[in-house]
Amino acid sequence: MNDKCLTPIFHLSSAIHSSMPRFLLAFLFALTCSAAEHPELARVTAANDARVAAMLAPTREKLEAVLSPDLRYTHSNGQIDSKATLIDSLLDGSAKYTKYHFHECSFTFPAPGIALMAGRFDVKAVVKGNAAESTISFLAVWRLEQGEWKFLAWQSCKIPPTAPAK
Repeated sequence: MNDKCLTPIFHLSSAIHSSMPRFLLAFLFALTCSAAEHPELARVTAANDARVAAMLAPTREKLEAVLSPDLRYTHSNGQIDSKATLIDSLLDGSAKYTKYHFHECSFTFPAPGIALMAGRFDVKAVVKGNAAESTISFLAVWRLEQGEWKFLAWQSCKIPPTAPAK
């Protein structure tokens, strides 16, 4: 660990340090409020709804409309797809999604024309003939391209099932 990164934290005065939790809460609240009130929230949410619908019932037209040409889609098993390879796998049936159920899904807007989407969802899929059902944690990036929200990146991981209480 790089001690230089930690140095400024340890040199804060006790007055500043004691107000940090309040500052962080206020900052996080401001981020939440700004995302909830962001003028592009409805449009990017609609774009995500269209993406999910396109993945459940894929056509080239629907997928082309929502996926960025620069797409990098990292599946929960580590496989990486581009726009072309993801579309091909959905259209040739080697990957078939049958369920997307979001438990959590939130958006933040860290820069103009960029939306981050994070959360958890349940998914059912058949990939190369193997059925799978998982709960997934994800981070996605949307980018405003020529006035339309396009799905730019996806990174996900499986959440292990909860162990029974002993």
